[in-house]
Amino acid sequence: MNEKTWMADPRLPYSTRMVPADGDMIEEYIIPEQEKKVVLETLYPFDPVPELNETMFDLHEEKLFRVGDFRVVRESGMNMLVSPYYFSSGGSVIDWMPPYFKPGGFLSRKIRGSSESLMTFSHGPRAL
Repeated sequence: MNEKTWMADPRLPYSTRMVPADGDMIEEYIIPEQEKKVVLETLYPFDPVPELNETMFDLHEEKLFRVGDFRVVRESGMNMLVSPYYFSSGGSVIDWMPPYFKPGGFLSRKIRGSSESLMTFSHGPRAL
């Protein structure tokens, strides 16, 4: 039997700070503005990689945001690209949709470096 061993992501070369969220403390990288493009190109898992000035829709928060306002957190040994709303609603890069996306819809996105795609389904607007 061939088992894969999980290995943590190497840490990014940036300082971090601890941010409170849901009664927990989450480690967030402090990424200089001039390095955000490189970080986005490194961590964004889909093709094509958006530009920093593009707008995306966060499925969890159900709000638009500027891609360049992304954040990167470190949890469970992983560097995670997240939306600016992550600390209030938990939207990671997998929850970033094009600005025209409507809750209740679905979207297929090509995984970078692979012939595979990821299909994302939204259950519709969240109850208030």
